[in-house]
Amino acid sequence: MAERTPPLSIEELRALVAGGEIDTVVLAFPDMQGRLQGKRFAASFFLDEVLDHGTEGCNYLLAVDTEMNTVDGYEMSSWDRGYGDFAMRPDPATLRRLPWHPGSALIMADLAWEDGTPVTAAPRQILRRQLERLAGLGYTAQAGTELEFIVFKDSYEHAWDTGYRGLTPANQYNIDYSILGTGRVEPLLRRLRNEMAGAGLTVESAKGECNPGQHEIAFRYTEALRTCDQHAVYKTGAKEIAGQEGMALTFMAKFNEKEGNSCHIHLSLADEDGRSAMAGGDGMSEVMRYFLAGQLAALRDFSLLYAPNINSYKRFQPGSFAPTAVAWGHDNRTCALRVVGHGPSLRFENRLPGGDVNPYLAVAGLVAAGLYGVEQRLELPEPCTGNAYTAEYDHVPTTLREAAQLWETSPIAKAAFGEDVVAHYANMARVELAAFDAAVTDWELRRSFERL
Repeated sequence: MAERTPPLSIEELRALVAGGEIDTVVLAFPDMQGRLQGKRFAASFFLDEVLDHGTEGCNYLLAVDTEMNTVDGYEMSSWDRGYGDFAMRPDPATLRRLPWHPGSALIMADLAWEDGTPVTAAPRQILRRQLERLAGLGYTAQAGTELEFIVFKDSYEHAWDTGYRGLTPANQYNIDYSILGTGRVEPLLRRLRNEMAGAGLTVESAKGECNPGQHEIAFRYTEALRTCDQHAVYKTGAKEIAGQEGMALTFMAKFNEKEGNSCHIHLSLADEDGRSAMAGGDGMSEVMRYFLAGQLAALRDFSLLYAPNINSYKRFQPGSFAPTAVAWGHDNRTCALRVVGHGPSLRFENRLPGGDVNPYLAVAGLVAAGLYGVEQRLELPEPCTGNAYTAEYDHVPTTLREAAQLWETSPIAKAAFGEDVVAHYANMARVELAAFDAAVTDWELRRSFERL
C-alpha cells in the first residue's frame, strides 16, 4: 500500500511550533461509537516526548457505553482486569491543522498493548486488518462518505436544558437542492467548508436536504483509511464549529418522524497500478461482480456495523430513501446497494448507514463482505430495475436486537473479524439494548399518562 502524504508534515509542525503558530497538539483515536477520544498536549512536549514514544490511555475507552458508563461483558477491559492502560501511538500520516481551534493541530493514534500487539477491537485496527487482507489480493479500496446533519438555531446547552424539545431548525421547510435555503445558513456552511479544507479535507459541495434544517457537505473520495479519519475529524469539527456559532447540529440517524440523516458510503477498488478494478469492458469486471455479490450475502449479518444504535433502525421505512430491501440496482435509490459511475469511476454505494455510523467499522464491513464474495466466487443476481420497497427481497434488519443476533451468530463475521471482535461488538449492542429496555420514553408518557 502506498505511503500517504499527510496534510501537515512533522517537519512543518516543528517549524510552526518554533515560530509560535502551533502551541497545542491533539492526539486522538476513534472509539467504538466513532467519536474522537484522547489528550491535548503542549506542542513542544508532544514533539519531544510523545511523537516517538506515544502516550497511554485507560482501556475502558473501548468498553463503555455512549454516556461513558463502565459496563460489564468486555473481555479486554473490566474491573476484574483493573482497567489498565493501552498505548496511543501517533500516526504521522494523519497530522493536520485544526483551523477552528487557533494554534492547534491534530494527529490520529493507533492503539496497542504494552507488548506492542495491536488492540484488535479498536475500530481503526479493525479497518486496517481488512485493508491488509485486501492488499494481499493486490487491491486498495477508495471510499467516500456522504454525511447529512440537521442544524438548529439553538445552542447545545439550550438543547440539553430543554430535553431536546422545541428546538428551532435553521430552515423551516424542505430545501433539497435549494440555493435560497442553503443561503440562509451559509455563514455556518462556509466556515465548515473552508475550515475543513484548512484541515486537509478536499471539499466538493454543500447542499440542502429534505428535513427542515437538514444539510450535507460532500468531500472528495480517497484511500479508505484516510476517508474514515477525515470523516471523524469532520464530524467532531462540525459540532465544535456549530457550538462556536451558538448553534447545534445533530448527526443522529432519525431525529424525528421526517427524513433521517443518512451516511451513504461509496467504495471502489484499484489494482496495483492504480487502475479501476471494478470496470471491465463495457460494464462491471468479474471482481466487482464477486465483490457486490459479497455485499448482498453479508449485508444482514453485517448490519450492526452499518446501523449500530437503537435509533439507526428508525430510518428503514418504505418510501423514505432509506433502504429496506437487500437488493442492488443500477442508479436505483430504492435498493440497499446502488451501482453508479462509468469506466474508471464505477463504484457501488451502500445506503444503509446513517449519520450515527462509525465509518471505520462500516468500511471494514464493506471490505470484508466484498472479500467474502471474491473468495467464494459468489454469483451476482440480476439487478432490481423497479421499486425495491415493494418487490420480493430479503428485508434489512428492523431492530438492533435482530441485527445483533445476526452478527453474533454469523460465520462470515467470525471468519473475517475473529471471534474476539464479534463478541466485543455484540456486547456493545447488548449494553445499548439493556439501557433502552429500561428507559421510559416520551412516547410512553404521552400515550399512557392520562389515557391508560
